[in-house]
Amino acid sequence: MDVDHVDHYRVLGLPSGEEGAKLTEKEISKAYKWKALELHPDKRPDDPDAHDNFQKLKSSYEILKDEKARKLFDDLLKIKREKQQRQSQQDGKRRKMMSDLEERERAAFAPDPAVKARQEEEKIARQLKEEIERIRAMHENKQTPAAFASVKETKQSGSGGVGLDKEKVLKVSWEKVGEDYTAERLREIFSEFGKVEDVVIKSSKKKGSALVVMATKSAAGAATGSVCGNLSNPLLVLPLQPAVATQIPSALKPVETESINNLVGAGYQAHEDAVLEKLREKAKEKNKKKCC
Repeated sequence: MDVDHVDHYRVLGLPSGEEGAKLTEKEISKAYKWKALELHPDKRPDDPDAHDNFQKLKSSYEILKDEKARKLFDDLLKIKREKQQRQSQQDGKRRKMMSDLEERERAAFAPDPAVKARQEEEKIARQLKEEIERIRAMHENKQTPAAFASVKETKQSGSGGVGLDKEKVLKVSWEKVGEDYTAERLREIFSEFGKVEDVVIKSSKKKGSALVVMATKSAAGAATGSVCGNLSNPLLVLPLQPAVATQIPSALKPVETESINNLVGAGYQAHEDAVLEKLREKAKEKNKKKCC
């Protein structure tokens, strides 16, 4: 859309100029709704330009409802009106006299008013175009939230945009009782099995969980199913995506590998709770033996 030749007030069926500058946001919104009903492509199936006209209407409305863009547009219209008034008042002799006078004034005192007005007009037009691009970019960002999720996932993976190997990721969970676990504490615990690349904690009020990214698959396999952390609040360690040949340690022998792979949703939650309960019982038995 050429901002130099489009009167956005006229596009919405509103008065332009000084009257348009006095319109309230509510009046502009009301005019847009009426015009949108009139120009909607569904009501003009035989009009090949219906879609383009409706998009022009939306663009004009976006500019007028944005306070900064509207102010720039009003300034641009004002300069154009003043320019037209100047030109309409000048006939042949007056135009020559004004030209001579402006030339003398330019040489003696100040820049040419016409040049200054043209430069100011170009400056405001350029600023208005930048505001239009800003508004378009803002709406494009609202329509593509998946792009932000993709950036966030790339940052968490720490792989410079390369897909994360899920077989190196461990899902760790624990109960929110007694001493809680921090990212630093988890990194310290799992460093015993190999290099830890990243730790991401996601916790609720009753239960804590985290994703631990190991540097190698072998390190992730060594940590899988281990009993680690505080014995009064042990960690349940499971692979995020178990390998085909994953061996389940003795602490998890009652659970078949195939059943772990197939657990999802509520079933996976029940499995975690059951294993945590068994780990807590073993911790209590160890504590009793120590006391005796």
